[in-house]
Amino acid sequence: MDRPTRTTASPLPRIAIVATPLSSASVVYGLYEMFKGAGRDWPVVVEGQFGQSVLDPVIVAAQPGPITTCNGLPIRVDMPMSDCPVPDVVCVPESMLGLDERATGTFEREAAWLRRCHAAGSLMTAACSGAMLLAQAGLLDGHEATTHWAYCETMQRRHPAVRVQPQRALMVTGEGHRLVMAGGGSSWMDLGLYVIARCVDVETAMQVARIMLIDWHQVGQQPFARVARSRQTEDALIGRCQAWIADHYADPAPVAAMAQLSGLPARSFQRRFRQATGMAPLEYVHTMRIEEAKHLLETGDLPVAAVAQEVGYDDAAFFGRLFRRQVNLTPPQYRRRFGGLRAALSGKVHA
Repeated sequence: MDRPTRTTASPLPRIAIVATPLSSASVVYGLYEMFKGAGRDWPVVVEGQFGQSVLDPVIVAAQPGPITTCNGLPIRVDMPMSDCPVPDVVCVPESMLGLDERATGTFEREAAWLRRCHAAGSLMTAACSGAMLLAQAGLLDGHEATTHWAYCETMQRRHPAVRVQPQRALMVTGEGHRLVMAGGGSSWMDLGLYVIARCVDVETAMQVARIMLIDWHQVGQQPFARVARSRQTEDALIGRCQAWIADHYADPAPVAAMAQLSGLPARSFQRRFRQATGMAPLEYVHTMRIEEAKHLLETGDLPVAAVAQEVGYDDAAFFGRLFRRQVNLTPPQYRRRFGGLRAALSGKVHA
């Protein structure tokens, strides 16, 4: 495939949204709607008539024709990558990759095209697990990067030259700040706003946010992370300890108890546990306790000190500091943000 060349055919900044059979149609079309509506929709609200779009989004794929996505929904492809002149921005939405699958040649054509666009000066962006494609293309080597929290460990394992930052919801890095990643879930909307602000201006991005009622995910990904990221199945002995601690995390001296259960010397147990899970045993216990504390804060009205005691901490102040360090919110802040959300989704709060 020849190297893409720039064109002046479109006077507007062109944003190529990459679609694959593993893409989510909602994110592909959601980004398309955000970019297409920039400059066009706000005048309807304030003036009663449509304005002019200020961005030119197109959906591209490795081959022409519609794509059936991971959820069985079709995506219309505007053009194959081979026909797309170098865009101002490349946007890679999420892909439903298996967490444990090894690197394969699944996206070789996409990765090659991403490398060529980057070399030609495009702003390279990715939403959620779409950052895995940027990593496969070699664009993230030597740089800080983020992706959905569930994929951070997989990215670090597959691409050890990438400095993964799991706590970040939005990462801007690389030469000329031309590598941009949104962490996970609905943070693709943060990515869309960032791209609009960078390609047009901040006010236009704010108008899109007001139209779409977007709340910037400034707290990062930490409140959403789960202990599942440390699961492992290869070491049966450590797996037995993990099963035990799931029911006994609030016990006194749980690390010593796990070491005794394993039958290993303390130092050997520490080393083997970290090798199997990626965490020190005490860090793992803290993570289990914090996850249970999140659940208690979301679902009940126990005072924070009582929550701390329930999960194994006699010192409520220490619990509060640890919770904030791991979650990036204080326990009361977490309860207000996510307890209200849970109640609303459960039908307990009515607008």
